[in-house]
Amino acid sequence: MAHLPAWWYALFAGSHADTLLTIALMTVVTVVARSFFFLSDREWTLPPWMQRGLQYAPIAALAAVVIPEVVMTKGVFIHTLLDARLYGALAGCGYFLWSRGASHAVLGTIVCGMAVYLPLHIGLGW
Repeated sequence: MAHLPAWWYALFAGSHADTLLTIALMTVVTVVARSFFFLSDREWTLPPWMQRGLQYAPIAALAAVVIPEVVMTKGVFIHTLLDARLYGALAGCGYFLWSRGASHAVLGTIVCGMAVYLPLHIGLGW
């Protein structure tokens, strides 16, 4: 059996073969999936229903990140209304709905939400 260099043992120390195989196979799947767009000679077009659906992808991704942070603590749903995050999120949503279409809606949403969240969190300890 050949002796492997020390960096090989340091890199894979404690790793299981199935974990390394999974990482390698997922790398192959990712590279192949992303290269399909380069393999075709003609331009790819999405159907209109898919183009409409992709318009909602950014807001869906943002909601998937933000909503659990607002309604959960340490992986458990909050059990009280005395949580500053709820009121900050409601204030931010209210401002956004009130100023829809304005050029400063996103910044105003953040400022309004934080203006409600910080006094409740720091001042009242919610």
